[in-house]
Amino acid sequence: MTSLEWLRGRDVLGTAGLDRENLDALFASARRMRSIVKDRGGTDLLRGRVLANLFYEPSTRTSSCFVASMTRLGGSVIPISEVRYSSVSKGESLRDTVRTLEAYADVIVLRHPEEGAAKIAADAAKKPIINAGDGPGEHPTQALLDLFTIREELGRLDGLTVTLLGDLKHGRTVHSLAKLLALYGGRVRYVSPEAVRMPDPLVAELRGRGLAQSEHRSLDEVVADTDVLYVTRVQKERFASEDEYAKAQGSYRVDLATVARMKEKSCIMHPLPRVGEIDEAVDDDRRAAYFRQVENGMYVRMALLAAVLGSPA
Repeated sequence: MTSLEWLRGRDVLGTAGLDRENLDALFASARRMRSIVKDRGGTDLLRGRVLANLFYEPSTRTSSCFVASMTRLGGSVIPISEVRYSSVSKGESLRDTVRTLEAYADVIVLRHPEEGAAKIAADAAKKPIINAGDGPGEHPTQALLDLFTIREELGRLDGLTVTLLGDLKHGRTVHSLAKLLALYGGRVRYVSPEAVRMPDPLVAELRGRGLAQSEHRSLDEVVADTDVLYVTRVQKERFASEDEYAKAQGSYRVDLATVARMKEKSCIMHPLPRVGEIDEAVDDDRRAAYFRQVENGMYVRMALLAAVLGSPA
């Protein structure tokens, strides 16, 4: 069984169970998907297959990326991005919604504001569930495209120094990425306001996996020897009060002066949207990788969808 065949028919709820061999195979497939898109725009690998895009939270990038990925694979999409107008507004449970949609679709992509919702959906469904973010829990496909981007930008994954900056408490993207980085050694630095520190249980879990970690309050302490600067916004929607949000927002800002202190061979990433954490003047620096990161997401999700549905490239 190849590494991609392992994904056939499986749920993708988090990063657990993925190893370096799986990731190498997935990234090789993503590169092939990139070539397919560049050469001829798409393929018919998933012709006749249907994806249900079930989003309980607003989304621009992730939702449209899955639509584009499935479309370029020749498949079709049932887009459900305004859940408040659906049967959920009548009191329908997540379980019933998922059981209904799987009658029409071959795979369901789910975003939900509550941690653990993806597992509830997977327990109810017979078709594969892909977690597109469950509250402050995990966002596995974002972590996969992030790791792929690091590999494409720097040419390696082993032994890197990665600095995670911003809202590390609510940032499901950094939670999932840190778990994958543990497979490759190196060091991870956490830079955040006190109110949005990396959760202690996750830090302990990663320590148990052998990941070297350190916590900092100042980006100046670590920026000069950082290989990957991964910036996240402070997520207003996750805060209980405006006062708590105001204390954390605006604590850090990456500008041209910050970039000038970074290594020549390094990269700056952000899952987007940004709300002032990175000055737009940084966009023209070759180390700014966040829009290439967006594009990479399509190739990685194309590879993942094809593998889950049994037609890998």
